[in-house]
Amino acid sequence: MAIVAVMATAVVGCNRGIKPVVHEPTKLVQIANPISVLQPVFGASVDNKKANAKDPLDLQVGYDNGQIVVASRGGELSGFDHNGVRIWSLNVGDSITGGVALDAASQTAIVSTRSGQVMAFDSLTGAKRWQQQLSGTVLSPALISSNRVIVAANDGFLQGLSLQSGQPIWQFATQVPDISVRGTAKPTLLDSKTALFATADGRLHAITVDNGLPIWSRRVGVGVGSSEIERMSDVDGAPIVDNNQLFAISYSGQLIGIDLASKQVLFVNDLASLKSLAVNSRHLVATSLDGRVVAYDRNSGQELWSANDLAYRKLTNPVMIGNYIAVGDLDGVVHLFDPNSGSIVSRVQTKGALSSLQVKNNRLLTQSQSGQVAIWQPLR
Repeated sequence: MAIVAVMATAVVGCNRGIKPVVHEPTKLVQIANPISVLQPVFGASVDNKKANAKDPLDLQVGYDNGQIVVASRGGELSGFDHNGVRIWSLNVGDSITGGVALDAASQTAIVSTRSGQVMAFDSLTGAKRWQQQLSGTVLSPALISSNRVIVAANDGFLQGLSLQSGQPIWQFATQVPDISVRGTAKPTLLDSKTALFATADGRLHAITVDNGLPIWSRRVGVGVGSSEIERMSDVDGAPIVDNNQLFAISYSGQLIGIDLASKQVLFVNDLASLKSLAVNSRHLVATSLDGRVVAYDRNSGQELWSANDLAYRKLTNPVMIGNYIAVGDLDGVVHLFDPNSGSIVSRVQTKGALSSLQVKNNRLLTQSQSGQVAIWQPLR
């Protein structure tokens, strides 16, 4: 039987001998009247046997305009067509820790390795275009935008590389705490000209995509406690920007909503998470460190419902797919919630623990720690 700790994450820094409280995952209860929500449209398997146990197993599927590129921790990189046929495969020669970022317009797939290499490949043929050595390891997919490959390394440096050559264009240094969670939020776009980074010191940084000029910085996570571990304030979930509103959540327990037009804080709620949020026209949804799924009103921050059905099941980030909220867990189960009632109405199953979910073009993308890849779409 699997056992889950409250602090179910790797910590970088000194070992203070603190033993986390351990809880058994909540057993799943059969859904009374399940409905069919998703159907699989793609499946593949990649080899994770050479994965390094020190690295977070959270690779993401590259999916854009019908192109599919999948990476494994062991260094395997493969391209598939929309029918699931593997059209090319190679090994990059190192463990892949950040990937896959895929840009169909330039036919480019970007991955990063444990030794700090950022590599670009032709997404249709697998031909290598360039590689660039960084000073730190990238643990999340890159952001490809406006002829830039934008990455955040675990040594605190944010960098913009040329999409065509991989040459460094700009670099921005952030503070790195002595102790932090081992993980990095994927950079995201604030607008077409601005990249948004979340960092281990609990801050958000808005930086121009083209030349790396800082626009603003705001603290989100505020750690409180007598030890460095208690004061960890990482923001490891990518911030969400939607309809001129910005939402972010920290490990230290702050969930914040900001109106970008007025630059005013809409609300600050108490909830701790290392996962990205999900948002639709009414709801803002989070998964907490202890396995709660909580929905808030996106404008006021008022709690609408809280579900404890999946406590201590090492939940993924929530995503909106069709008319439902999807959340994955340590057994490879994807749970579909009714956003209005907070009840689980459907489930689908993959093999191996899930760390994150993605939705692109109204399709749900999953990649488990055992290397099982699947794409699902809502039933018509």
